[in-house]
Amino acid sequence: MRSTAIRRTAVAATAVSLALFATACGGSDSGSGDKGKDAKGKESAAAAPAAKALSAAELEKAALAQGDVKGHKISKAAAKDTISVDDIKVEKKVCAPLANALMGAQVGEPGAFTKRTVVSEPKKGDLAKQDSGDAEEAFKAAFDITTTQLALGSYDGKGAQESVASLRTAATECAGGFEFTAAGEKQKAVKITEEQVKGGEEAAAWAVQLEQGGEKVVFKLVALRQGASFASFSSMNMAMLAGEVKDFDLPTAVVEAQAAKLA
Repeated sequence: MRSTAIRRTAVAATAVSLALFATACGGSDSGSGDKGKDAKGKESAAAAPAAKALSAAELEKAALAQGDVKGHKISKAAAKDTISVDDIKVEKKVCAPLANALMGAQVGEPGAFTKRTVVSEPKKGDLAKQDSGDAEEAFKAAFDITTTQLALGSYDGKGAQESVASLRTAATECAGGFEFTAAGEKQKAVKITEEQVKGGEEAAAWAVQLEQGGEKVVFKLVALRQGASFASFSSMNMAMLAGEVKDFDLPTAVVEAQAAKLA
């Protein structure tokens, strides 16, 4: 059984994917960071001048909205599908920022905070497979979608820089694995691998393999800073959950769109 915490992240994507599948059938066209990079992140946090923090209203306006990313459905994250930072308990304190970001919770202490759920639509090739008449291929295509929990915060002082630095540190110090509890469910991060990403004034990304109850699932995590704002993007792929694909891409279009709105 998948854990409650993981299922909460997947539930929004499931509903949207089923809707997309029905539309398509109707003929629609429609890495672990090294110590050098960790030090670089800390130096950046210390050297960069403090930027102006956005108010709650300004942050809501700057957050992604439906129509901002082609081929994606965007909505405010439903409370029932989110996990509060208070519901996340981490064995090693240094690993807490990573656990919080993975679960779509806030990192550090933002003055304003908001969340979005972003779900990719099936690509054209996948839509063709859905119309192929092959039930197995249609099922795989319908669920080869990526859902991303976007957590966006605005910080006073150098809080945004410090959030990026804390994730770099966690990816280094916790690379050997760590345990945490989310929404009462025990989780274990068993592997952290650095990935490449660009965006904003600072950006970093990792693939994080979690294990729970003998089952493993990979999350893709991106950290992005623009000015006094920090965003984390925690992504999972429904087809990977079902064992149909071995890997999936970072949500680069989502990251780029959010960076652009914050610039």
